[in-house]
Amino acid sequence: MSQHHAYDAVVVGAGPNGLAAAITLARAGRSVLVQEAKDTIGGGARTKELTLPGFLHDVCSAVHPLGAASPFMRSLPLEEFGLEWVHSDAPLAHPLEGGRAIFLERSLEATADALGRDGPAYRKLYAPMVAHWQELVDEFLGPLSIPPKHPIISTPVMLRAALPARSLAQLYFSGEAARALFAGMAGHSILPLEKPITSAYGLMISMMGHVVGWPVVRGGTQRLAEAMAAYLRSLGGEIVTGQPVTSMADLPQARDVLFDLTPRQILEIVGERLPAGYRRGLERYRYGPGIFKVDFALDGPIPWQAPEVARAATVHLGGTLEEIAASESAIWRGEHIQRPYVLVAQQSLFDCSRAPEGQQAVWAYCHVPKGSTVDMTDRIEAQIERFAPGFRDRILAKHTMNTVEVEAYNPNYIGGDIIGGVADIWQLFTRPVLSLNPYAMPLKGMYICSSSTPPGAGVHGMCGYYAAQAVLRG
Repeated sequence: MSQHHAYDAVVVGAGPNGLAAAITLARAGRSVLVQEAKDTIGGGARTKELTLPGFLHDVCSAVHPLGAASPFMRSLPLEEFGLEWVHSDAPLAHPLEGGRAIFLERSLEATADALGRDGPAYRKLYAPMVAHWQELVDEFLGPLSIPPKHPIISTPVMLRAALPARSLAQLYFSGEAARALFAGMAGHSILPLEKPITSAYGLMISMMGHVVGWPVVRGGTQRLAEAMAAYLRSLGGEIVTGQPVTSMADLPQARDVLFDLTPRQILEIVGERLPAGYRRGLERYRYGPGIFKVDFALDGPIPWQAPEVARAATVHLGGTLEEIAASESAIWRGEHIQRPYVLVAQQSLFDCSRAPEGQQAVWAYCHVPKGSTVDMTDRIEAQIERFAPGFRDRILAKHTMNTVEVEAYNPNYIGGDIIGGVADIWQLFTRPVLSLNPYAMPLKGMYICSSSTPPGAGVHGMCGYYAAQAVLRG
């Protein structure tokens, strides 16, 4: 290390990707400092008492199929540093009208059996994926590889993944339940379900439910960030909090700097140093819709009309394929639909550390147009009440966040966009710009390690890992 460098590398931002980058570099023997603007580490992986004392709410990310499947996360000894995954009996429940519900089960066979006449099609779709899941995760949780790393296995999946989710659901399934189940999965894309590659989201997270589950973290997602930080410190890495970076002058001298930030913040910090063409590329980077979030403290479990919904930590509320598709396309027209697609997590049913005995902490959000300040609380409550009559009577307290408040909580969430930028066919693998090395900026020693690089959003650490690999390659 040169004498004038205080560190080999400085990482700006202590979210999961920033911590992943720092761990990867520290494992390689590099001296690393992580500098975080907020007083606590975690980025999208924080937990707070948002409603009442004793009720622990995940502020953003709550359920972790990608964390459990991530090759990087699986390589870390995080259990030695306090991480404990908690699995519900079923990864996901999807209530339907009339007191019915369909489930994503850990068992592929059990899921298919419950789908009746659509069961054979479900098996045909997912059995090859489940059998080769590690190769597919290797293919999809990384930068675009041409040719594919595992072409015989991945090519058929890629062809299906490229389809609009609505088309795939209608092509493979004839029944309402199977179509609704797939629509809810694909809704995680935050794209209209008529758009290409929305099937990729539905296919991948369903597959992960079968092979690794959709676990939550005992004690809250903050524990995952804390375990990563503890492991980093055990490797000699350092972390400082409460030190925002508004210019390069706010950083100590280092050979390499990695930004766990989106293009907009990077432009503010280093924009004038960047070549004009690259700078214009970052300026063109597109941010997507936001979220409106409500956390509830309840005096008891959600009174689901289908009681078996209590088997799952995660619940998709949106009814049919048609309803979910209408909700997700409306936000792209700047509309706030009366019956939004709502994601609900009832982690405290399976993790008693999150709420006082007999009571429940519930996490819920819906997608809204970027920058929206419309209060969606009543509509979210109505969607829960629709499938759980009497829900409102259980509410002790609630805490809401609109897109402006979401961005204030985490400046990476531009306009409330929690996935670091639109992840459509044009920007999923070309984030932040089209490049053979999307992690390296055209400035010596400067890199991007956020979810604005491949493979995108999720608490998987792969963006940070690949960015650090780019640093190590020099």
